[in-house]
Amino acid sequence: MSEITETIQELLNIVGLNPDYRNESIHLLEKGNSRYVRDLKLNFSSTLTSAHMTEKECALLALSIAVNNNNKVLTEFFEKHALAKEATVEEIAEAAGCASLLALNNVFYRFRHFTGKEKYTQIPARVRMQLMSSPVTGKEFFELMSLAVSAVNGCEMCVNAHEKSILGLGATEERVFDAVRIASIVTSAGKILY
Repeated sequence: MSEITETIQELLNIVGLNPDYRNESIHLLEKGNSRYVRDLKLNFSSTLTSAHMTEKECALLALSIAVNNNNKVLTEFFEKHALAKEATVEEIAEAAGCASLLALNNVFYRFRHFTGKEKYTQIPARVRMQLMSSPVTGKEFFELMSLAVSAVNGCEMCVNAHEKSILGLGATEERVFDAVRIASIVTSAGKILY
């Protein structure tokens, strides 16, 4: 067995997949004997912990990104991981809800931002966002998940608004940075693990 195949199997083991599992992306990496597999495994492992978030927060934030990205493999993995880190089913549901709500907001506010027309800011949005009013994960962490989803979805207006809110609630820039780092790695891993 090659070192690349062994590393792929280790990565698959981390996410709870059969070591023989293969998809198109994994086949390409394996066939090309890609050294990237080692980076991917190390990067993915780093989503499980953070110096600025609890393991439960890492799992919930990563779950929100996996749901946002429609990635079944990573959604299942991070749901199990969040439960193992003592997340409640309500917190898990909120992470999924955050992904959906922010997808709505990111499209809506990107449109307003892109057009730059004052008229569109005057028209009522007519969308419900009760989930944001009293989140079970707490306001600061919900804002952190919202920022991470917004970063993945590329909404500059939402990223800036959530970052300002998070810092106003007492979070550090290191915590914000780590949330976006985890979101970027989960997104990257989802191109290979699906």
